[in-house]
Amino acid sequence: MTAKQILDSFSETLMQDDRILSPQERELLMSLLQNSRAVSSSDPDTQSAVTAAIARSVGETVAQRAFTLLGGSIVEQILARSGIPAAAEETMPAATAQLRAPQPPNPVPPPGPRAPQPPNPVPVPGPKAPQPPNPVPQPLKAPQPPNALHPQHGLRPLSVPVQQGGQQSLDSGSSVGVLDSPGIARDQCVVLDEFLAPQELDELVSYTLQHEAQFQSSEVISPNGETGTIAYDHRRSRVLLDLGKHEAVILDRIRGVLPKVLDRLGIEEFPVTHTEAQITASNDGDFFRAHSDDSDEMIASRRITFVYFFHREPRQFEGGELLLHDSQDRGERHLSTGSYQTIAPQQNQIVFFPCSLLHEITPVECHSRAFADSRFTLNGWLHK
Repeated sequence: MTAKQILDSFSETLMQDDRILSPQERELLMSLLQNSRAVSSSDPDTQSAVTAAIARSVGETVAQRAFTLLGGSIVEQILARSGIPAAAEETMPAATAQLRAPQPPNPVPPPGPRAPQPPNPVPVPGPKAPQPPNPVPQPLKAPQPPNALHPQHGLRPLSVPVQQGGQQSLDSGSSVGVLDSPGIARDQCVVLDEFLAPQELDELVSYTLQHEAQFQSSEVISPNGETGTIAYDHRRSRVLLDLGKHEAVILDRIRGVLPKVLDRLGIEEFPVTHTEAQITASNDGDFFRAHSDDSDEMIASRRITFVYFFHREPRQFEGGELLLHDSQDRGERHLSTGSYQTIAPQQNQIVFFPCSLLHEITPVECHSRAFADSRFTLNGWLHK
């Protein structure tokens, strides 16, 4: 009996245990499977081979970790429950303590607080978190919608079910079962690494740089509800409203992970009636003061904000952190309590959070001031 057969028979038992496969590894595995399908979608044989290689490598790794953690008795339990004769155990490694897990084509990293970092990672903040432009910022204006609110590229309304119970496969079309841990804590935001396939990321960077001339100054909705307002004291950046094929690509990826995201945020199912999306370029000195994304009547139907980070390599900017504030509801305004969560922009990473959450972007430092060296995001909103 091979390690892969054991995983196929008992994936639920093995992969639910965080000691064997951490939540971060399950997140990365899901992205790896999605990206492999995207890259090899035109060639079924290649897609099947890549999926099989990932399944085999992950299966062996999970099995060996189980043997190390739980001892040889796990083998007897699996054999007994699978109905396979004990003689089949001879095909398993004899000295599991000395085994080294084989590496898949894109190795699943060891458990840790984060997935692999980009070539030029953002330094981990020290004891003192980066300070926003105002220590206790006040929300002033919401970002201007890219266009009049309308369905994008024929995106059909979605009814998004919330996962029921503690377990659900994230990739039912794969031979690898990826399961949620029961009792997931509700998060203020959800961060997913390696969100797009490498080829998709490269094409998005190229498209963005080629369309520099089409970027325009970012607008906001003023406190009295006027649209098209440019307020450099509140928001400074440039946006591109025509995303080409990349809007469909990012929305397709979001559609695939949205049930899990909503479940972790504790948000009940809702029909996604339409979306907004834009590419934002932030260069030296650019920022966005504290605001929420649904604070005006014309954008009150926004429910989920997504921010996808990307940049040209090597990275040539610092700052531009996303600050998610703890806030108090004071009538029609949300006021920061002075505490906040900091998310440093990482290549090929996406962040989801409720539109009502008070947040801001700290000033960007880009010494070259070249457009190509900017901090880029593909960001937008899902409407109910």
